[in-house]
Order: sequence, then C-alpha cells, then structure tokens
Amino acid sequence: MYAVTVLFKINEGRQDEFLPLMIENAKLSLKDEPGCRQFDVCTDPARPGDVFLYEIYDDAAAFQAHLQTPHFKSFDANVSDMIAAKTVGTYAEVAS
Repeated sequence: MYAVTVLFKINEGRQDEFLPLMIENAKLSLKDEPGCRQFDVCTDPARPGDVFLYEIYDDAAAFQAHLQTPHFKSFDANVSDMIAAKTVGTYAEVAS
C-alpha cells in the first residue's frame, strides 16, 4: 500500500472553479487506474482555500502511472493558475 497526501492552497475566488475539476480527476483515477484504490477530496468550510487529498495506490509505481495518465495531465494543466501552493506527501506501509 502506498498513500499520497496533497494539500492545495487555492487562489482566492478560484475554489468553485477548482473543485469540479479535482473531483473529476479523482473519479477518473478510481475508474480507469487499476492501481488506485482510494481517492478522497476533502475541504473544510472554515478554510475554503484548502483542498486536501488522500489517495491510496497499490504501490509507488501505480502512483507514478497515475501521474502519466491523460486525465491527470489535463487536470494539472487546467488548474495550474488556480493553485497558490501545493504540498505532496508520500508514505509506504510499514510491514508488521
């Protein structure tokens, strides 16, 4: 299991434009990528400019494959001017 977290800081006034594109990217990831197991898009009304993602992939290779998909590349290009900052964290499961 490979977890990915992303925190987007969205430029003021762009949240309503960003969220539908983000949700569509998540849906296509789950539908079209066999290695994508979970893709949650989260917000908090107290912080409307923050969008938090929690993604689970089979492994790091599945996440790298996600970054090469046409739907991700299109999403990334379409939202680039909406994002003030982006922080990505990746985590591999610790074997017990």
